[in-house]
Order: sequence, then structure tokens, then C-alpha cells
Amino acid sequence: MSSVNKQKRLMDVLRAPVVSEKSTRAAEKGNQAVFEVAIDATKPEIKEAVETLFKVDVTSVSTLVMKGKTKRFGRSMGVRKDWKKAYVRLAAGQEIDLVGLN
Repeated sequence: MSSVNKQKRLMDVLRAPVVSEKSTRAAEKGNQAVFEVAIDATKPEIKEAVETLFKVDVTSVSTLVMKGKTKRFGRSMGVRKDWKKAYVRLAAGQEIDLVGLN
């Protein structure tokens, strides 16, 4: 894979930070950041993307697939897409300020 394609892939891996009560608690107690990632992203790709974009050291990555909810759209039933969430544990003393990102 060429370096241009690799850089583009790393930019596509991280979709958005997940800001919730649970992710805030994980950031405070476990020194973790939570991201929505591409459904086909691997743990090494996620680790490399976070280290490259935020200039931090990542010690571990845990992922899980969130199943899409069944929702009602008028008379018909529909299903939201499945999505992947990644818990990224940072090295001691490092943090990612997701609130300050504009």
C-alpha cells in the first residue's frame, strides 16, 4: 500500500468521537477515549490512526460492534445500520481533549 493510500485510509478509520456519560467516565477513570470507527477497521489501524492524528501513545484498543436499533418510520419498520465503537487506552499522563476540538 502506498503512503498516500495509507494516509487516506487512516483518515477514514476514525469517524467521530463518542461523547456520552459512559465515555466521559472512561476518560476520567480509565484514561480512555471512545471513537466511532469504520466497520472494517482493525485494532492496529485504529491504534495507528489515533497516534498519528492526536500525537499520543496508545497502549491498547478494544472494539465492539453496536447493533442497529429497530425503528419505526410511519407505518413501516426499519433498522439503523450497525456501527463499530473503539475504546482506546492511552499511556499514563496523556490525554485527548475531545471537548476543545472545533
